[in-house]
Amino acid sequence: MSTESARTERPPAGSRLLVVDDEPAILDVLATSLRFLGYEVAEATTGRAALAAVREHAPDLVLLDVMLPDLDGFEVVRRLRQGGSDVAVVFLTARESGTDVVDGLDLGADDYITKPFRLAEVAARVRAVMRRGEGRNAGATLVCADLEVDTDTYEVRRAGQRVDLSPTEYRLLCHLLRNRGKVLTHAQLLEHVWDFGEGDPGVVKTYVSYLRRKLDSLGPPLIETRRGIGYTLREPDDR
Repeated sequence: MSTESARTERPPAGSRLLVVDDEPAILDVLATSLRFLGYEVAEATTGRAALAAVREHAPDLVLLDVMLPDLDGFEVVRRLRQGGSDVAVVFLTARESGTDVVDGLDLGADDYITKPFRLAEVAARVRAVMRRGEGRNAGATLVCADLEVDTDTYEVRRAGQRVDLSPTEYRLLCHLLRNRGKVLTHAQLLEHVWDFGEGDPGVVKTYVSYLRRKLDSLGPPLIETRRGIGYTLREPDDR
């Protein structure tokens, strides 16, 4: 882990983070650096302690190690989502498997950082994820054909039927809806949905397939593939 300066703009007053890692050195460096940047930081070293800390401190974001001594990070996120918590989660992981990354995001995590990491990268990812949660287009209803997304309640319906989406699926769908009719490249989707400057286009392909599986069972396909370029969302009559 590089000690490169993580100096950056100050976060909004009262921004709360929870850092969860069972390695004391990593926990101390992360917590100290993030406090220096102006965040309120709580700490935990186990999965069960993390669940208790979310209830007690109501953090805006959790930096969560995947490998913990009791519950792993995936199980922590699973229990948070099952309990109704939509707190932002960024995984800290030594695993480099693309499958692990996709599995973690699909459970409802917002991003991941691979160890060893630079403190500047951690600060940048935290800022990016917290910006994503600031309520873009609050109060708007996004519509395409019989598909409706209420961005106040995060409710998605197609043909009058409710569609349950993971947080990442929801962000991807909203971005496609806000750019209805435009062809969005893999790079654009990685940047705006995942905040990756660059990444594996396979992650986008995987999540588009998840959305199609849930939406296409209720009506005609809405997401069109532009081979070698990316994707566009449009009404069936516009094709």
